[in-house]
Amino acid sequence: MNIVGISACPAGLAHTPMAAKALEKAGKALGHNIKMEQQGSMGQINTITDEEAKACDFVIIASDQKILGMERFDGKPVIRIDITTCIKAPEAVIKKCVKAIEEKTK
Repeated sequence: MNIVGISACPAGLAHTPMAAKALEKAGKALGHNIKMEQQGSMGQINTITDEEAKACDFVIIASDQKILGMERFDGKPVIRIDITTCIKAPEAVIKKCVKAIEEKTK
């Protein structure tokens, strides 16, 4: 699957990059194409383009913060997950999201 996502925490200095890297690594290990954008006090890093947003199967939001640029994902399934869960169990998060999307599209 083609997955994009955004990780964000209040400061954006620790949990944000940790979650992004964990999800990217887990996604690749599971055979998915995944790109994670980071948002926080440092601005946006690894920004998801409009083209990437249009090409994705679904969006993971690893945050309970307000996310900038959500309009890029209009019409796409968006799954919000606690950022700590994404850090601690990234493979389980991706597997559960993929399963939910596959079941929804049947």
